[in-house]
Amino acid sequence: MNAPKLSEVLFSLKCFLASMLALYVSLAAGLPRPFWAMMTAYIVASPFSGAVRSKALFRVCGTLIGSIATIFMVPRMANAPELLSLALACWVGMCLYVSLLDRTPRSYIFMLAGYTAGLIGFPAVTDPASIFDTGLARVEEITIGILSATVVHSLVFPQGVGPALLGRLDRAIADAQRWMTDALKPSADKAQALHTRLALAGEISEMRVMSTHLPFDTSQLRWTAGMVHGLHDRLTAMVPLLLAVEDRLNTLREVDPGSLQPWNALLDDTAAWIQAGRNADPDRAAQLRARLARLKPVLAANASWSEILRLNLAQRLDALIEACEDGLELRGNVSVVMDGGAPAEAPSHTRPLTPSVLHRDHGMALRSALAATLTILLCCTFWIFTAWPSGAAAPMMAGVACCFFATQDNPVPMIRMFVKWTVISMPVAAFYILFVLPAVHSYEMLVLVMAPVFLIGGVFMPRPATAGSSLAFLIGVAGTLSLQDTGTLDIPGFLNSMVAQLFGFIAAAAITSLIRTVGGDWMARRMLRTARREVAQMALSAQTAFPAPASAVPRASSASPLTASASLLTISARMVDRIGLLMPRLAIAHPTPEARATAVDGLRELRVGLHVAQLCGLQQPLEQAGVALRPLLQNLGAHFGNGGHEHGQAPASLLEKLDNTLRAVCAAGAATTAGIGEARPQAAAALASMRRDLFPRAAAYQPEIAS
Repeated sequence: MNAPKLSEVLFSLKCFLASMLALYVSLAAGLPRPFWAMMTAYIVASPFSGAVRSKALFRVCGTLIGSIATIFMVPRMANAPELLSLALACWVGMCLYVSLLDRTPRSYIFMLAGYTAGLIGFPAVTDPASIFDTGLARVEEITIGILSATVVHSLVFPQGVGPALLGRLDRAIADAQRWMTDALKPSADKAQALHTRLALAGEISEMRVMSTHLPFDTSQLRWTAGMVHGLHDRLTAMVPLLLAVEDRLNTLREVDPGSLQPWNALLDDTAAWIQAGRNADPDRAAQLRARLARLKPVLAANASWSEILRLNLAQRLDALIEACEDGLELRGNVSVVMDGGAPAEAPSHTRPLTPSVLHRDHGMALRSALAATLTILLCCTFWIFTAWPSGAAAPMMAGVACCFFATQDNPVPMIRMFVKWTVISMPVAAFYILFVLPAVHSYEMLVLVMAPVFLIGGVFMPRPATAGSSLAFLIGVAGTLSLQDTGTLDIPGFLNSMVAQLFGFIAAAAITSLIRTVGGDWMARRMLRTARREVAQMALSAQTAFPAPASAVPRASSASPLTASASLLTISARMVDRIGLLMPRLAIAHPTPEARATAVDGLRELRVGLHVAQLCGLQQPLEQAGVALRPLLQNLGAHFGNGGHEHGQAPASLLEKLDNTLRAVCAAGAATTAGIGEARPQAAAALASMRRDLFPRAAAYQPEIAS
């Protein structure tokens, strides 16, 4: 075991100071369970002060909501303990369901509202008369713990989330630059290239969640939240563009290597500009894009597959250079603000994307909620029918365990870990309750006797490998102290309470393993099915959104370019988020690099949604020019609506519809409809991308149907 670092010792000291402050205030106020405040100070602790402050706000709100719900339910069902237990179990399940749909720290509001109601309500099932006083005391104790942690972590050597987030941003930018360089000038190290792709998607997803803490941060970076969100958006947009550029270049190198001869100098110069990063000439990007515009082929009626691919490459590479240029400029402005200066005029950034943009799994959230509800009901049934004196601790701990680990594919190992360290904490808690605390007669002595265990245990909380076990141990000690009357030597009561807690944890593990536990490979397939359903819904909506025009008179499109761009960004963000969620699961399900590369190749279908969204934005001018997109959209909707097939097994009829639509787009060059000139190359590029993603091994597109 490594010796503790200075930062770990400092974090442990701050946690202990916060917990002792909370304990002092609670004792001075005469609250009935002062150790609740102490335990809360450890639960909300985080190495980053911004995370503590944001979690503090969310936890206070959740605690208030849970307490109000309990005070509302208990008096109305006081004469029916069974019905009250059912109501509390359903409340915990409903709150857990809602919290799992919001994958940001804001989910604490709903999670706390759920299990706070259980912590307050279950002890009141057999004694409902004092529910208001109990609820008020719990709110006061928990709030004191939260505020104490917030004050200490914000004032005593605060560590902002800004530097950590900035480090992640820089790593993501570096990964994107390496990916771009490798796409333009392929390297022989395929394993490293694959690692870069996987790392970038995961970093983007993590940064979007981490940036929720920015408004509460203590560093200068909180003033750059808009720029950071803009950087997220550029990095998000770059992932599908990088995938497209890489695929088009590889395809052209196979089918028509001579066509890239005029591009080689541009590709080399672009790679050199990317490698220069923030030190690059700011005018260089405009020069590269101007050279790219001269190389872009004109879309003719009989355009060959090579010409269409080069047109697609030119469009995607142009967008990629622009996104990279904006990202580097935004990153430079962030550094200026961090140094206390005023940023230069920067590219506009969009508003932060809401959690609804991220992947949501209603089915798994419902299964987690059902597992929590059934576990709590099982514990309540056993408790009520056996008249267990301390049985209220079982549904309390069961609800906490189900909520804490609901985001895991398999929560059982984490629950077992929690049980293990709770058991280890029991002798320590028993020693305090039975021997130490009865002999303590002053607050100063209380601090001294508590210091050894909590200062040593707190050192391991910042370490990822030991964070869960150390927190479980400390919560086990503090939680046991909060559940006991420390002024009496009640061994039977102590043992009853401990057994009830263990019963709740074991029941949570058993029910969760039956209802909620899934494998990573199963979750990966489920996410891909969800993505396919969204593509099918998008295709269906596009067919009804634009009815066939009654005449050839041009009509103004109802969707502005800004709206279309925001829609594409939303779809891109969800796609990148899914890739970030899928990568760890694919790494477990496909441990070898070859198998992992094959699995990643199967994620091509995630990009089809982008192409469908782009075609939907072009549908009106194309159909007015005589290009019928409905047959293709119908085939896409049918294919993905049926769940799709294994990647690469899309039906031949869909390939035929794609090629026919592409021929129609190319042949529409003589049309004079307003806007068709810009729509044709964009539509051809989107169709070419879709063809490559759905049929990567198909024969080359033919401009004319073979006789």
